[in-house]
Amino acid sequence: MRVGIVGAGTMGRVHAAAYRRIGVEGLAAYDVDPVKLADFASEEGAEPFTDYPKMLAEVDVVDVCAPTFAHQQLAEQAFAAGRDVILEKPLALSVAQGEQILRAARESGRRLFVAMVVRFFPQYRRARELVSRGELGRIGVVRLKRVSFPPAAAWFRDPAKSGGMPVDLMIHDLDYARWLLGGPRRVFARMSRGDRASALEHVQATLAYDDGAMVFVEGGWAYPPGYFRTSLDIAGDKGLIEWSSDQPVPLDTLLPKDAPPPKLGLPMAGLEENPYETELRHALSAFDSGEPFAVAPQEALEALRLAIAVRESALSESVVEVA
Repeated sequence: MRVGIVGAGTMGRVHAAAYRRIGVEGLAAYDVDPVKLADFASEEGAEPFTDYPKMLAEVDVVDVCAPTFAHQQLAEQAFAAGRDVILEKPLALSVAQGEQILRAARESGRRLFVAMVVRFFPQYRRARELVSRGELGRIGVVRLKRVSFPPAAAWFRDPAKSGGMPVDLMIHDLDYARWLLGGPRRVFARMSRGDRASALEHVQATLAYDDGAMVFVEGGWAYPPGYFRTSLDIAGDKGLIEWSSDQPVPLDTLLPKDAPPPKLGLPMAGLEENPYETELRHALSAFDSGEPFAVAPQEALEALRLAIAVRESALSESVVEVA
């Protein structure tokens, strides 16, 4: 299987490194910026393409790591060319765009995998296994946290291009909440924001369920450079799970003190195989075998719907019913 990576930014490099470690050879790459593309190709060992249709003709799988506002066009072109697609989260900027991407996949007969990497973190997977087996009993309260520094790229600062923090970052934990408990009935969120020139956002959201369960989700782009923290807390009437990224891990990853801060906050697993490798290995295996994906396209769409509801609630300071 030959993979073509679209987007020579941070996530493109994360995926390229993961492909190398799992033994994928002959990577191709495309980016609209020829300078970034040349640097990416040289450093990541990929064949550069300045023409997207030409790259589509040379690969089996297209991995879209481009900014969110370009997802729909790039994915639909890949499906039209008869290619399977890996699409970095979020699926799209709107539910309508997401539905069109899913429709294009169905009509082409090709498959779509949306890369919701948190589902491949062992801590989150293990917690979900315990919940699904009923070992915690009836779940009453879930607390999820994901906070980072503002990303460097300018397009993140424009909600019309990124969807803002709830759609770009908090969507991980909103998807996880749905994976644990299904979809909530309603949401209420509050937001603190910086000025229009910054990406500073901090949101606290409450998800309410018909059975009385409550999920509290905290997300933010408001911390100092290099800071990234995540945590989960799941309470049932038979037990409790707690985990924080501040806890010791088997292998810690630290930035040198004299190194410049990264451009984008990414969680580190501290494991022999990081979750990006696990995620992409799973996607390629599923493309090859036809097995179901760990993240169904419809689930990615519903996570997007919930993230947009949280954003709407935060902006309106009112309760939003989730369709």
